[in-house]
Amino acid sequence: MNTKSAAAAARATVYGYPRQGPDRELKKSIEGYWKGRVTADALRATAAELRRTAWQQLAGAGLDEVPTGDFSYYDHVLDTTVMVGAIPHRHRDAVAADPLDGYFAMARGTQDVAPLEMTKWFDTNYHYLVPELGPDTVFTADSAKQVAELKEALALGLTARPVLVGPVTYLLLAKPAPGVAAGFDPLTLLDRLLPVYAEVLADLRAAGAEWVQLDEPALVQDRTPAELNAAARAYRELGTLTDRPRLLVASYFDRLGDALPVLAKAPVEGLALDFTEAAAANLEALAAVGGLPGKRLVAGVVNGRNIWANDLEKSLATLGTLLGLADRVDVSASCSLLHVPLDAAAERDIAPQVLRWLAFARQKTAEIVTLAKGLTHGTGAITAQLAATRAALATRANSPITHDPAVRARTGAIGERDARRSQPYAERTTAQRAHLRLPLLPTTTIGSFPQTGELRTARADLRAGRIDTTGYEERIKAEIQEVLSFQEKAGLDVLVHGEAERNDMVQYFAEQLTGYLATQHGWVQSYGTRYVRPPILAGDISRPEPMTVRWTAYAQSLTDRPVKGMLTGPVTMLAWSFVRDDQPLGDTARQVALALRDEVGDLETAGTSVIQVDEPALRETLPLRTADRPAYLAWATEAFRITTSGVRPDTQIHTHMCYAEFGDIVQAIDDLDADVISLEAARSHMQVARELAAHGYPREAGPGVYDIHSPRVPSPEEAAELLRTGLKAIPAERLWVNPDCGLKTRGWPETRASLENLVAAARTVRAEL
Repeated sequence: MNTKSAAAAARATVYGYPRQGPDRELKKSIEGYWKGRVTADALRATAAELRRTAWQQLAGAGLDEVPTGDFSYYDHVLDTTVMVGAIPHRHRDAVAADPLDGYFAMARGTQDVAPLEMTKWFDTNYHYLVPELGPDTVFTADSAKQVAELKEALALGLTARPVLVGPVTYLLLAKPAPGVAAGFDPLTLLDRLLPVYAEVLADLRAAGAEWVQLDEPALVQDRTPAELNAAARAYRELGTLTDRPRLLVASYFDRLGDALPVLAKAPVEGLALDFTEAAAANLEALAAVGGLPGKRLVAGVVNGRNIWANDLEKSLATLGTLLGLADRVDVSASCSLLHVPLDAAAERDIAPQVLRWLAFARQKTAEIVTLAKGLTHGTGAITAQLAATRAALATRANSPITHDPAVRARTGAIGERDARRSQPYAERTTAQRAHLRLPLLPTTTIGSFPQTGELRTARADLRAGRIDTTGYEERIKAEIQEVLSFQEKAGLDVLVHGEAERNDMVQYFAEQLTGYLATQHGWVQSYGTRYVRPPILAGDISRPEPMTVRWTAYAQSLTDRPVKGMLTGPVTMLAWSFVRDDQPLGDTARQVALALRDEVGDLETAGTSVIQVDEPALRETLPLRTADRPAYLAWATEAFRITTSGVRPDTQIHTHMCYAEFGDIVQAIDDLDADVISLEAARSHMQVARELAAHGYPREAGPGVYDIHSPRVPSPEEAAELLRTGLKAIPAERLWVNPDCGLKTRGWPETRASLENLVAAARTVRAEL
């Protein structure tokens, strides 16, 4: 392809970039601030240095335009809540007294004030803080953060484009504030919100912004005519403002569908669209509306959510097609690079040949620059890059890592009986109650206990050779003994071993399965200062040997109470990894399910009577478009049943989900056929219990009564009141008592107090019954 004569010079840009720094400097500084070891000024200085370094690296790599405003101390949706002045009433005094401490109070809560609800950002593993709005919400503009960061970038001599969450997406992500009638629709506040956005846009223009990006990913979901009309009205009003920068409206994660003609007709100067596999229909739809004459199109042809090297030739073909559909075509990733690690070059333990298959944020930036160069000057200008990419793609396709005939044969032999328990739930539950002999309202935890500094030090010492395997395992045994002893003294009914040996609920298993690659520096933000290292699912999956049996059996030897075996389910193993893009996800899920099925069988043989297979990502991975959901849910629920269906009727299968909107997957939860499910419910005030009841969910459930993502300790009375609310929806004989999620990120003092209060609450309500 030679586009030199057809294209104006294509610009390279991105929508956002990893925030944490190469060694998670931001996490360390923020957590130091929370503990009083880092001053506010020192935290701000660290943040400013991270922003400066990131912008200079992006510009040095060849980007023509860098994003600003995407940096956040905790979450960009929470930043938007501050920008529009929608501070919840219970946090206003704290924000007024100290904006930084008030900001963190909204995110994390305090002992006296609950935080904002947290849930997943569309179908990613990033979490955002849900805005709380009501009929009395008064918006006020606060553009200080956005203006300050723009000025920082401009002072470095860079071309900068502020990035804001768009007004329609902000309102569609919001929920009614506590005490507001459930039928309240935050979108009715649009006319009240738009003048605030107008004021922010004017402030940014005055500060030197030529372009401002407004992100509207909510428009890739199914939207009603009223919601589409609201989007049209919003951008008609913003687009006709006289005192504003040029507007680039961005959407990503899927195809725009009916929203595309709405945005194409809007009086804005540009659109940024996703043209990767998930949103390939955008190309056809854009042609159908006659393109974007007179407008700028920023084409997201590099996948911003996965880590595989881009097929440059395929992307150039897409870009070449787009040239005739807009006044100018620029090149970007499909979404913010927040969702991928920073730099693949930092990985020293991945074979160089395999490393060439991978592209993290810095490598993706280079791909974007290469594509912009090729689009402008023709393929002759990027001959070496095309050849290198072609070779890497061929090597990956032909590698024995990616194809194991034995795994494929076993997966192909799966039949219907492999995904069905031997007895229905009504018969299983009788056998389980006789076997386990648990009290009414049985208490348990989700699985993990605090990962102390001593544990992390022991793990680091083992890696560095400062202690041997025997010394490390003695430390793990001591931790398990402490965890079991505490649970028995606290009065919990079903115990866990605490997962002291596990670095991460996905990575721990990935490191023991064939087909996975582990990174050393591939950190990705999940929420706030919580970062994970998603493993890379590169090839066919099998389990060479048992992964959890030894430690679970050891824990069971220390107590007469049942100890749960703890596994991560197949869908979550995919969702919290970077998945292969060369075969259907359902095929990969079945491979993982068979490996986990072997582990479940070995746990049962070793005497484990309760086995929990966590699937917190089942809702998270739900396709954004309703039409795509039945196929996904069919293979996702089948994979769970393949994992769990081989056990005896008296073995109790648990699952767990957290921090998602569960209402639209209740039937799928039912289809899992787990005996017990535990779910996040504390921040959402037992909403999920009501949703289960409305569906007629027939099995046992534990809606959480302790919000573990906040440092506050719930009182026995608070937990008891949540339990009473749960009992209005779920009968006592089917209600469990547990926290929202695992306790890995919490400290021991708050964990002890919270679980003791949880048990006390269960006893109080049990006595009332």
